[in-house]
Amino acid sequence: MTSPDDPQPFSLRSIAVAAFGPTLLFGIGTGAVMPVVALSARDLGASVAVAALIVTLIGLGSWFFNLPASLVTLKFGERWSIVGAAAAAALALVAAALAPQLPDGIWLLAAAMLVVGMSSSVFGLARQKYLTEAVPLHYRARALSTLGGVNRIGVFIGPFAGAAVIQFAGLSGAYWVGVVAMVGAALLSVTIPDLEVPAPKPGADVGPQPTLRSVAVSHAGVFLSLGVGILLLSALRSSRQVVIPLWADHLGMDATQASLIYGISGAIDMLVFYPAGKLMDRRGRQWVAIPSTAIMGTALLLIPLTGGFTGLLLAGMLIGFGNGISSGLVMTLGADFSPDRGRGQFLGLWRFMADAGSTGGPLLLSGVTALATLGAGVSATGVLGFAAAAVFAVVIPRLKHRRNY
Repeated sequence: MTSPDDPQPFSLRSIAVAAFGPTLLFGIGTGAVMPVVALSARDLGASVAVAALIVTLIGLGSWFFNLPASLVTLKFGERWSIVGAAAAAALALVAAALAPQLPDGIWLLAAAMLVVGMSSSVFGLARQKYLTEAVPLHYRARALSTLGGVNRIGVFIGPFAGAAVIQFAGLSGAYWVGVVAMVGAALLSVTIPDLEVPAPKPGADVGPQPTLRSVAVSHAGVFLSLGVGILLLSALRSSRQVVIPLWADHLGMDATQASLIYGISGAIDMLVFYPAGKLMDRRGRQWVAIPSTAIMGTALLLIPLTGGFTGLLLAGMLIGFGNGISSGLVMTLGADFSPDRGRGQFLGLWRFMADAGSTGGPLLLSGVTALATLGAGVSATGVLGFAAAAVFAVVIPRLKHRRNY
């Protein structure tokens, strides 16, 4: 497939191993350790609240390090930022595996999870920036949707790999699985080809290097319009991960039934990312942005109406489909509106907004549930889906002409 703007044929297969392999391995590494962090903290003497806080440090580390991550990527380049992030995560997981053998190991575990979150931020931003610049525009959504889908596959595989090793090595086995996966990601990332930096045109006024502040000011219109939709979408996504197990418990289901529903929802999630990316490339981003958020919103509004396994399973499958077709959407829209100069800073700000939504979604669910009921809390998160769909319906067509700048 070619285009007038990019006459050279391009195939995702040509960059598949180097571009997507590290992402799969990084996802396996994080997926392997996520289910055991709270259990490790409890074994080290932490209270339930402290154990939950240590798990939260991964997300907080990623959220708050998004802005410094853009500066790291600018300084070291995409390839070495990806390599360094995977290596740092591997070292952090070694520390987490050794924490039970040390006095006050709970502090080492907390620091390790914070570093894992920070590494995830650098890894995610660098890989997004790399694919944005390496892939032609008419393949962009497919590439970034595949990137998001491959990461989800890795996170899905990780817990099973961790569980297999835990049988022989105890909880620390999951961390060693993570270490091996992260080392593999770092080694494979070394093979990523460097991007060609175009020389400035003769007589062109390059100007000073953009800063986070200057990029935030010059692109305030995008952040305050489309960025709001991204924030709502991220809140919706993070909330649906909590809703299924909570409502299953509310209905009196056992852990096996809840896990089965969650697993089937996740499996559907992983099956539809590439067709969705292809649709975005051929028809436009709104063809996925609007339906995906509306579908997830509808499914969440239906959950309080379910009264048993079958109803919740069907709603969970609908959520999985809606979330699956939105794979890569946040990255694709960020890439579309990022400028050539200052792209790293723009994507850092973009990811900061998305992670703010990821943190805020479960907080909304918790707050409404505390004030009213769990059903009301679930419904409130469902409304976020329709709010996001409305923002995308209005904003994406209006900003479409800016997609190539």
